Amino acid sequence: MTSLRPLGSSDLHVFPVALGGNVFGWTADEAESFAVLDAYAAAGGNFVDSADVYSAWAEGNEGGESETVIGRWMASRGNRSDIVVATKVGAHPRFKGLSAPTIKAAAEESLRRLGTDHIDLYYTHFDDESVPVEEIVTALDQLVKDGKVRAVAASNISPERLRASLDFAEAEGLTRYVALQPHYNLVSRDTYEGPLLETVEKAGLSAVPYYGLAAGFLTGKYRPGAGVDSVRASGAAKHLDTERGRAVLSALDTVAAAHETELATVALAWLAARPTVAAPIASARTVEQLPALVAAADLTLTEAELTLLTEASAI
Repeated sequence: MTSLRPLGSSDLHVFPVALGGNVFGWTADEAESFAVLDAYAAAGGNFVDSADVYSAWAEGNEGGESETVIGRWMASRGNRSDIVVATKVGAHPRFKGLSAPTIKAAAEESLRRLGTDHIDLYYTHFDDESVPVEEIVTALDQLVKDGKVRAVAASNISPERLRASLDFAEAEGLTRYVALQPHYNLVSRDTYEGPLLETVEKAGLSAVPYYGLAAGFLTGKYRPGAGVDSVRASGAAKHLDTERGRAVLSALDTVAAAHETELATVALAWLAARPTVAAPIASARTVEQLPALVAAADLTLTEAELTLLTEASAI
């Protein structure tokens, strides 16, 4: 059985690949979402990532669809205590920003949709620099004191604001962030590596990267001349026009062939092996897409393979 990884200084332990919930109630309907969640749990997975804004961008949706699906799934399966549920605040159309009243109200709505009395990991989705870190940290700390949140984390934040948040929490004896959700993958390393990673490492946080597969590019399905039916196709295909993108695909092909596995599995295994990373996030719209993702939890790459991938992605 795959061993779970600790999440920063919290008491949460998570499967090395988090299941992204952005597709639930959007490109995957409730039945498809339940099937994917069932398959993930059956594979030993316990870490499901959502946000209150998922998927307000889709026509006819208002936000909260993903949380609602996850909540109904947990209720129908009776497995709430087995699942580490992560969700986020700050981007829902009715709860934008990170003022203390917004955080409090948004958390109540997320709890209602998830059908639970607590959120395991609660992220600030996008930093709101109009609000002092003191107000944000104090509001999050209150949710923890009230038993509504177990641990808190940040996403899309500058190293400076992250450090200031950690310093304030420490100075005042308040709940501090245990994790960061950065944009990070084989074709996007400078979005995390550097001052942000250094801050995370120094503070003993865990990274839970999003876009782990670069919107599908790192699955290898995007090749010169190949059309792909996906809402994210144009964003992923742009990497084919770069020397780095082509070099990374070539390196992934080599390593995947050596292990007789999928490119997505290798890409996530590389990410999971990076300093500070606890669990990359990857989404599956169908059950068929899931095995390649969860297989990364059990794939150990050699030092030579890790170096090959790292050097290809540094071009």
